[in-house]
Amino acid sequence: MGSTKTLVFLLLCVVPVSAFAQAERKYIREGNRYFENKEYDNSEISYRKALGEKDNSFEALFNLGDALYKQAKFGEAATEFNGLSQTGNDALNRARSFHNMGNSLLKANKIEESINAYKNALRNNPADKETKYNLSYAQDLLRQQQQQKEQDKNRESDQDKQDQQSQQNEEEQDREQQQQQSGEEEKQGQEQEPQPQQISKEDAERLLEALANDEKLLQEKLKKAQARKKRVVARKNW
Repeated sequence: MGSTKTLVFLLLCVVPVSAFAQAERKYIREGNRYFENKEYDNSEISYRKALGEKDNSFEALFNLGDALYKQAKFGEAATEFNGLSQTGNDALNRARSFHNMGNSLLKANKIEESINAYKNALRNNPADKETKYNLSYAQDLLRQQQQQKEQDKNRESDQDKQDQQSQQNEEEQDREQQQQQSGEEEKQGQEQEPQPQQISKEDAERLLEALANDEKLLQEKLKKAQARKKRVVARKNW
């Protein structure tokens, strides 16, 4: 998606505001010295002390947002700049607040929200080149992110199809193995069934002859029994 760009983070220095209390100005100047020396944690403390003297100090709030940003407290910084962008009456100050809010959101990987913040900054200051550049960068980054998500989605879909096909192939192989095993078991069962014994022709003839002799003997016994009945003399009634 094009060449890599270096994101421009416009650091807004102290916004000059007149007629602050002595203590407030002291803490703001102290915070600025810490900030210039890159002691951002101490600068945060000093700006919060200034806000303790005047809680609606635009300068202290704005610089506090910068100090939080430098400490990678991007969520807190975005909150501070968002509050300033809603309360500031000066269009240029609102533009600066929205710009730094966009930077904080972008570093927090909230790309769509940062795009909206940059657009709001340009509504208040259409000529701001740094904001235009950052907006273009954020939009390119969002497109790349969306394309990556789409590619990941397509890869997951292809992988799901492959997994489903692989599962179907395994199930088919299991069915074939079960059918083959069942056929082999049935065949073995048939082979193990007792087969009727075969007798030779001579044995069959002897068996028939024996049966015939038994029948002949039985008939002779019946004839003898009937003959004995006939020889019985009937008694004469007197």
